[in-house]
Amino acid sequence: MLTLGNLFLFMLATAVGAWFWHSHGIRERALLAVRRHCKKMDVELLDGAVAFRRLTLLPDARGRRRLARIYGFEFTVTGEQRHPGSIVMFGAHVGRIEMAAHPFQPAAEPGRVIQLDEWRRSRD
Repeated sequence: MLTLGNLFLFMLATAVGAWFWHSHGIRERALLAVRRHCKKMDVELLDGAVAFRRLTLLPDARGRRRLARIYGFEFTVTGEQRHPGSIVMFGAHVGRIEMAAHPFQPAAEPGRVIQLDEWRRSRD
């Protein structure tokens, strides 16, 4: 027989399950955003994952305090050192991505531009 107490427990378990399902989707969006950001910054995301750190109230871009999920990740530039980073998610939207100070790889030197006239003179 279904009692009011059993119905309440069932609804509570369903709500908790739905919240975890929704949180998993937000974590996947955070991971995708971090992968894109690491590719843009020319660093390597380590472990291919983000880890939930905490749930807190933070101001968004408009200054309103909203519930935010903070995920942490690690990245490397040289392959030798691990550097921490974090991403703030306001619901399914990215708030900000922060990366610890890290060394930058020097950009490859551009190839020497050879003027056609000079090349022809040197070949003659």
